[in-house]
Amino acid sequence: MMLIVGLGNPGSAYAQTRHNIGFMVIDEICRRHSVHNISKSSFEGELFKMGSHFLLKPLTFMNLSGRSILAVKNFYKIDEVIVIHDDLDLPFGALRFKSGGGHGGHNGLKSTDAAISPQYIRVRMGIGKPEHKSQVADYVLHPFSPDEQKRLTEWIEVAADAVEKLLTQTYSDVAAKYSRKGGI
Repeated sequence: MMLIVGLGNPGSAYAQTRHNIGFMVIDEICRRHSVHNISKSSFEGELFKMGSHFLLKPLTFMNLSGRSILAVKNFYKIDEVIVIHDDLDLPFGALRFKSGGGHGGHNGLKSTDAAISPQYIRVRMGIGKPEHKSQVADYVLHPFSPDEQKRLTEWIEVAADAVEKLLTQTYSDVAAKYSRKGGI
């Protein structure tokens, strides 16, 4: 049994932003499978059941994602967690996998690390970075560029494929097959 988490922010204002790429991948996986929404207010998120696995979109806003993840993890006694998130340090279209490690300044990962420890699989989706560090908050909360939007669907599908394979194949096999440097 695994908990698959897509990081993002709730609300229509954030729906198509770079910071919500994790939500987009969860939505794609839900679209592909017959999933049952089993959300409970105590989880502070949208929770879906897919076979013996769970999919979660925390609705706590990025900075408090760990709270929702911990609630689901503890309630269902889940040991293995996969977190899908945006990554400024990778170019747009990159897909990387990491087990454990630091949060790299990502507030959703900081919250998750504090709540459940950093020992989980990360599906890192590169969103590129703005020209100046002072523009980061604005950059992640804005939609993808028109050029990026043309390639977004394919990239989300590849990430969803990889996450599905993590349920049945080894981490190293999936990382070897699905890692991309960018440029979808």
